Amino acid sequence: MVEKTPLGTFFPSLYEPFRQFGGKLADWVAPAAEASSGDDAYRIAMELPGVAEADIQLTVDNGVVAVKGEKKTEREEKGDTWYFSERQYGSFQRSFRVPADADDTKVSADLKDGVLTITIPRRAKTEKSGKRVKIGKG
Repeated sequence: MVEKTPLGTFFPSLYEPFRQFGGKLADWVAPAAEASSGDDAYRIAMELPGVAEADIQLTVDNGVVAVKGEKKTEREEKGDTWYFSERQYGSFQRSFRVPADADDTKVSADLKDGVLTITIPRRAKTEKSGKRVKIGKG
């Protein structure tokens, strides 16, 4: 049995800010997304606040929808006795495998209020194509 020492209990708290930073970094590297399905289509909604449409690349390849992009924001404010400047830059990438009944040739996307909504229609349901085969007497 390993005993906890005061030094052993100190180190986890020392690293806690780094763990929190890693979680926040992961949130930006992989933006939050929701996937849903309806009778007619699959939808993916991805939060991309501050990302311009021109900085987003959406591709469909081999049943995988991939979203890549880059966020570039700059803010500058000046006053009589003060100056404030802030810049944020970062790239991200997410990919989603689409179900077998999705028609990945008709994917569409809209960007509104910082939310990218990707719509992937379902293929029309087809009846089973199997048929009964008659067996002969040889």
